Amino acid sequence: MSAHVPVHVHGSWRRPGPATRRLGLTVAGLALAIGATFVLEPYRAYQVAIVAAYLCATAGLTLLVGRGGQLSLGHAALMAAGAYGFGLSSNALSAAGASGAVRLVVPLAAGVLAAAALGALLGAAGARLRGPYLAGLTLAVVVAVPAITSTFSRTLGGDRGLWIEIERRPDALRPWVGAEQWQAWVAITAAALVLLVLGNLASGSAGRQIAAVRDDEAAARLAGIDVTRVKVVSFTLSAAAAGLGGAVLAYVTQIANPGAYSLVFSLFLVVAVVIGGLGSLAGAFWGALLLVALPEATTSIAETLPVSPTLAQRLEGNLALLVFGLLLIVLMIVAPRGIHGALARARGALRRRWSARGPAPAPAPVPEGAAARAPTTG
Repeated sequence: MSAHVPVHVHGSWRRPGPATRRLGLTVAGLALAIGATFVLEPYRAYQVAIVAAYLCATAGLTLLVGRGGQLSLGHAALMAAGAYGFGLSSNALSAAGASGAVRLVVPLAAGVLAAAALGALLGAAGARLRGPYLAGLTLAVVVAVPAITSTFSRTLGGDRGLWIEIERRPDALRPWVGAEQWQAWVAITAAALVLLVLGNLASGSAGRQIAAVRDDEAAARLAGIDVTRVKVVSFTLSAAAAGLGGAVLAYVTQIANPGAYSLVFSLFLVVAVVIGGLGSLAGAFWGALLLVALPEATTSIAETLPVSPTLAQRLEGNLALLVFGLLLIVLMIVAPRGIHGALARARGALRRRWSARGPAPAPAPVPEGAAARAPTTG
């Protein structure tokens, strides 16, 4: 994939290509988000880090489901692979006395590779499956996560999870940057990298091949596209993004716990992608934001309700599920393209309204001869 660069031709600058514009927007957004962490409280910076970790997973899932048409109900298992890959490698490096950037970069890469390997296996196995059969395959994987951690409890920590020794923020930044703020920087950078890579992929020839396979596999084969390869590659890339999200989540929380990657969470990821706007990276952002904001909002509402403490405790755990389901139903009725589609439609309507209210067109110029021949009145 080649990036276009501005070229000075005969005194004018050529418009930069889409890849260059996307890189510029990513760098600008990354700088803006990092700068915003200076005005956030530590808890809000921690929430930003969680949103960024979820965004990695929802972006990968929207590529797989929205672009590729492959339904996965097991992305929580892929995030778990990334989290445990990060935790095991980080603890191994800590035991070996390693320090510095290698204690952060190598475990993150290990988490991505672990999830990508699992995703490649799932993609190869599911290349011949579609619809509910592929969903059932991925569902079996996420259900097996607690059993795997219990079987290898000495290595993976069992039901209590794997505690992780992480690399703290650099000493030079400690006077100015808090621990939660540094974690937010790491998570935001990872999310920006995922969005940049997936954005370039979706807009290039690879994205067109993925969409062609989704629309009609037979026609894609006649056009010379290797359908199996496209399916396996798209599943692997989606799994790698989810693995990076799991690794970042393990870095922020310092634990890899099987309870954090349950079947319910996996379903939440799918619903979040649909509510945000399936097939759009902006929709993936809205979905990740909802995954963090909605449980907190429902917990605050449950605390204010005049109910018994027992009922309030039950509502605290289940109200988010109810609101999430109701939100999905309402949005599918009034805005089938999700939050991103609704916002795009509202922006288009506003633009048309402003265009209709624009200044009246100027009168056409009258030729000098015609003005001289015009009859006078009065």
